[in-house]
Amino acid sequence: MSESAVWIFLPLEVVVAVVCCLGNALVIWAVRWRFRWTMSSGLAWWTFDEISFYGCLFFMCCNLIMIEMASVTLLLAIAVDRFLRVHIPLTHKTTVTVKRSWTVVKLCWFMAALISFVPMFGWNNSDSLGSAAHSNSTSIECGFFTVVSTSYLVKLCFFSSFLPVFAIVTGLYCYIFLTTRRQLRAQIGVRIESGTNYLKEQRLAASLALVYVLFAVCWIPVLLMQTVKHYCGDETVPSSVMHIGVLLSHANSAVNPVVYSFRIPMINKAFRELWVRFFHCRAQQDNDPNNVQTNTDNSTKNSTT
Repeated sequence: MSESAVWIFLPLEVVVAVVCCLGNALVIWAVRWRFRWTMSSGLAWWTFDEISFYGCLFFMCCNLIMIEMASVTLLLAIAVDRFLRVHIPLTHKTTVTVKRSWTVVKLCWFMAALISFVPMFGWNNSDSLGSAAHSNSTSIECGFFTVVSTSYLVKLCFFSSFLPVFAIVTGLYCYIFLTTRRQLRAQIGVRIESGTNYLKEQRLAASLALVYVLFAVCWIPVLLMQTVKHYCGDETVPSSVMHIGVLLSHANSAVNPVVYSFRIPMINKAFRELWVRFFHCRAQQDNDPNNVQTNTDNSTKNSTT
């Protein structure tokens, strides 16, 4: 990347990283305060100081690829849960128990780790770097595309993982929307409570589908660019266009907290309660007679001095 491009993309990356950290930290704080559970979100890559080849590769596999692959598998798990909620509404609570839910979450992370650490066993760019990759004493400039093979990204991550999951999730959400819409239109034999439940399910599914659509919109462009580069050569995709795609994929982590706060009722309520509690405490502190008296005494002492 040219020096001028660095000064264009680096500030944008910093802004995205700050917004992502603050937004996700606020979501975790609000939800943990009210519901006592946490969630995780990952940031994406950027080139940093020199390190050994396999040290850099391990960092990329552990902190970047695995988190994104976990996001994909967890999106699939959420879609399956919504599908079961609509398909078997009467037995959903007994079928999808807390214990089984945690088992599914662990399985999602296990599958993500299984796919993510494939490059550590040979599917990487060690051959193109030569002796620098096989010597622990030799340092390289650690970057994602420096150590991670494009064929691995295209064939395993994109074609074998992303696209099948996106197809399955799309089919599940289409089934959910068609089913809830049909149930809402069928007035005969459906109680008011049942119609309200289906409406709530439809709205929640729409919010979760929005998260899924934003993930696809942010990540598919950069993966398509990598596919074009892999089959047609590196010169087919300009460096500036590639970095725009990478920046878009990073922006997904910054957009998600906004979607959570406005579209997910549970998190929206947690934000509201946290907001009210914060300003209520501030108002109490401002109206506390002891604080007023202390401030008055301090002002008197300062004026006397």
